[in-house]
Amino acid sequence: MTGNVTDTVITLNNGVSIPQLGLGVFQTPDGEATSQAVTWALQAGYRHIDTAMIYGNEQSVGEGLRRSGVDRRDVFLTTKLWNDDIRAGRAKEAFKESLDRLGVDYLDLYLIHWPAKGWQQAWEDMEELYTQRRVRAIGVCNFQKHHLDELHTISGTKPAVDQIESSPQFVNGDLIDYCHGTLRVDVEAYSPLGGTGGNLLADPRLKAMAERYDRSPAQIVLRWHLQRGVIVIPKSTHKERIEQNAQVFDFELSDEDMKAITAMNRDERTGADPDNFDF
Repeated sequence: MTGNVTDTVITLNNGVSIPQLGLGVFQTPDGEATSQAVTWALQAGYRHIDTAMIYGNEQSVGEGLRRSGVDRRDVFLTTKLWNDDIRAGRAKEAFKESLDRLGVDYLDLYLIHWPAKGWQQAWEDMEELYTQRRVRAIGVCNFQKHHLDELHTISGTKPAVDQIESSPQFVNGDLIDYCHGTLRVDVEAYSPLGGTGGNLLADPRLKAMAERYDRSPAQIVLRWHLQRGVIVIPKSTHKERIEQNAQVFDFELSDEDMKAITAMNRDERTGADPDNFDF
């Protein structure tokens, strides 16, 4: 699987294409840092930007998109419905507020951020937005197998994606296999490089592998995600790293190295447990 950041896409279960590599903006501050990161990413060839209401930077994402000069129709734009709005039954209102902050008139993907109380009604409201073509695809984040199974029983609309934590230290392989194999739901990996403050990229095994491929440890890990068929959204506010993270489509990891990275799994999350969160 080789290509480049603009043409390497996955076709979701509703026929919509999503670029397999995107820019995430979790914990990037509202203002110039986020706007500039989005502009740099789009200028480097990215065509997929992932944000969320709770990140507090939707307005800056929209500014970066406009500043880049790239046509809105060429960018796959994702944001997410936050837990407070799920619990309050405000899915439709929150969707409109996100559109206004982003300065756009439709979304490519709208996600339930966590399985907070009331997510079932939120999904029904999101189905209406999808039917009205105000969003091209809808999906979920942090849904475990039992959440996905419940969703299947109450709705005829399958989520296009489940965005979950996944990295070499928390592979989350069983859930990915269930989504890909049983459900035909694509998976997006957040914290793909081990999460903020982690030391995954300093692992000597990854460093040694990076030297053999003449790549960075981050590029090795991103390539591992891509070869698993996972959509990946690394974040950075540094121009060089944003550009470097996109340079992962002109080499392939061997089967042996793929297995070696997977074997690094420690089943250790850096984020919250979807079955036990208090926000």
